[in-house]
Amino acid sequence: MFTKEFVKERSEHFENLSAEELLKWVYSNFKNVGFTSSFSADDVSIIHMIKQIKSDALIIFIDTDFHFPETYELVEKIKKEWDINLRVIKPEITVEEQNRLYGENLYEKDPDKCCFIRKVQPLKRALNDLDVWITGMRRDQSPTRANIGKVETHRLPDGRVILKINPIADWTRKDVWRYVEENNLPYNPLYDRNYLSIGCAPCTRPVFEGEDERAGRWAGKGKLECGLHTFTEKE
Repeated sequence: MFTKEFVKERSEHFENLSAEELLKWVYSNFKNVGFTSSFSADDVSIIHMIKQIKSDALIIFIDTDFHFPETYELVEKIKKEWDINLRVIKPEITVEEQNRLYGENLYEKDPDKCCFIRKVQPLKRALNDLDVWITGMRRDQSPTRANIGKVETHRLPDGRVILKINPIADWTRKDVWRYVEENNLPYNPLYDRNYLSIGCAPCTRPVFEGEDERAGRWAGKGKLECGLHTFTEKE
């Protein structure tokens, strides 16, 4: 469906254009499009752009049952005030069922397994309905994201190829907060307490001075990614 030449040309074309231009192209040319959002400052910025392009665009939130109360409050606030088309997807098993199957606090003993159950598997189900997947990833977030393109193709475990769009790949953290401030966007108050990357509460801590932006995620576990952006095979 998407040739390597097409993807390379599109990614290079949008490299020097704005995130809004890339999003306009996506929504003008494709139907089954979804944006997976953790409601980070990055993602809220993208939702704000998307709303101005396609008001009923699909926004997907993976509810792991472990998010901070502040995160859930922000999700509800934006859903209500911005009237977004929000699809909340959850794991197939509850936390209680997970505890019975794998023991309590799986996130401490085997964080990869916990992330797979509560994040990756729900995302796999959501992507079954999509041809285009938009994310809020940036190259400066971590070494694992340094080489992402603005337009990519990824092969899902079932063999199907999906278009993956990273509209703010070239933004820095300063760019994100400039956009938030200029547009007076709501944001998670945990940022004000130096949580620079906000995931599940048990696995997220504030970032100390001089640390990488994502250093507060799975601290001491040798883990940089939850698996949402590593279970597919980049073409």
